[in-house]
Amino acid sequence: MQAVARRSGVFARWWLAAVPLAFLAVVLVAPALCLLAEGWGAESLWAPWQDDYLRGRLLWSLAQAALTCVATFLLGLPMAWVLARWEFPGRPLLLRGLMLPFVVPTLVAAMGVLALAGPNGWLSRWGGPDLQGTPWLLLYGNLFFNLCVVVRAGVDALSSVSAARVAAARSLGATPWRAFWRVEWPAVAPWLASALCLVFLYCFSGFGLALVLGGQDYATAEVEIYTLVAHELQLGQAGVLSLWMLALTALVAWGYAFMERRLATPARADAIPRRRPQGWAAWGAVLAVVLIWMLICAAPLVSIARGAMDSGAIAWAVLTDEDTLLALSNTAQFSALALALATGLGLAHALAAQLVLWLRTLVFLPFIVSPVMVAFGLLLLYPQWSGSFGVLVAAYALLAYPFVAKSLAARLDSLPAHYLEAARSLGASPWRCFWRVTLPLLAPALRRGMAFAAATAVGEFAVSLFLSRPEWATLTTLIYQHLGKPGADNLAAAQVLACVLMGLALLAFVLIEWPTDEDEARA
Repeated sequence: MQAVARRSGVFARWWLAAVPLAFLAVVLVAPALCLLAEGWGAESLWAPWQDDYLRGRLLWSLAQAALTCVATFLLGLPMAWVLARWEFPGRPLLLRGLMLPFVVPTLVAAMGVLALAGPNGWLSRWGGPDLQGTPWLLLYGNLFFNLCVVVRAGVDALSSVSAARVAAARSLGATPWRAFWRVEWPAVAPWLASALCLVFLYCFSGFGLALVLGGQDYATAEVEIYTLVAHELQLGQAGVLSLWMLALTALVAWGYAFMERRLATPARADAIPRRRPQGWAAWGAVLAVVLIWMLICAAPLVSIARGAMDSGAIAWAVLTDEDTLLALSNTAQFSALALALATGLGLAHALAAQLVLWLRTLVFLPFIVSPVMVAFGLLLLYPQWSGSFGVLVAAYALLAYPFVAKSLAARLDSLPAHYLEAARSLGASPWRCFWRVTLPLLAPALRRGMAFAAATAVGEFAVSLFLSRPEWATLTTLIYQHLGKPGADNLAAAQVLACVLMGLALLAFVLIEWPTDEDEARA
């Protein structure tokens, strides 16, 4: 009887997998293949490596992603250890504040970095350096965006280290450093490797930050693909360059999915309890963590908010413009509909991904395939629907639903199997088991995944830049239009609109990190 029920459950999950797989095929795979086929044969496969300019773009894309991984690791691991091992006033607020950059739209993050370290930024006003035209501007933007990924992964990993094993090592004479190296580090390393794979993917295939902060000298391969297609109509070169980007990101994404699967273990009950810092060295470490957060995570956002406040009443009048009201309405509509679609797709994909590893890997396709490729592929494949409302919503959902699927898949991996077995032994049907047992246990992960998806949809930039018509303009495209126009008034208006967009993203941030009963029970 149990074997029959198990087979029926597997069959139902394969039917669930058909829904997201069909969506990926229609909205992602087919458009990408269409764009690649358009330029296939026009260029040699090795052309990007034989051309000095394109080779430089590829190598810089790899270098800036690798350098960001190194920087986030060197800063993130010590920060994670302090936050995981010590209890101090403001710690919960600091943990939630670390996630703030991750839910801020990329365009807002880029403007914040420019407001802090650009030509007219606060650093230059105080006699500091102007990073415009240097690689450090993009690297700083990457660090701002990705430090929280490593820190949160490190905190979660250190919280799962067995207290009994650490205590045994100390009782045998191991120093704190040796206990960390021999006991804690082996448990933390896979988590950090997984987080660094994600950081590499975000930096290597990122578009918004590289477009605004990289400039002409430090543009990445993603920006070059956009330039080749949108401005030079060189589909052959863009297609071959995209093939190399796809190959490299697919390899990293597969490694990330494999490590995520290996990390799927229930949390330990004997986690090391946090203690209050003792002595000047411990409190100095806490202060260093706070300062790093202020300099890297908070300073760009404070700079853009301060710039908007100093813009004057004329700049704030942009909020009453007809274009702004239309952009606000479009942003709200696209985000709401995309969130609903992304939630359904993410839930179906997460449930089906428990079957085989390759299903789990496919959820990262929207990260692997460039949004530029997706947008132009949609234009080529569905020209009759280009710029339509439905295509835009589908593209938004495509970029948002991996956050729901990833969050739910991780939670499903750690669910105790005996809960469902007990429900089935009492006669509950598979649907009733899901509704009464699985879904309540998934609720925190679902809420978090939906909040990340909402933040992604609110701040989506790349697809909006290419697909939207004037009547479907969003806040991100309106901000970019103001940035592209000369004059201080347009810059001030862009800063005001960026503050509004940041406020909308903060709503998603509150949904993500607002304390729940489960959080309070763990504290």
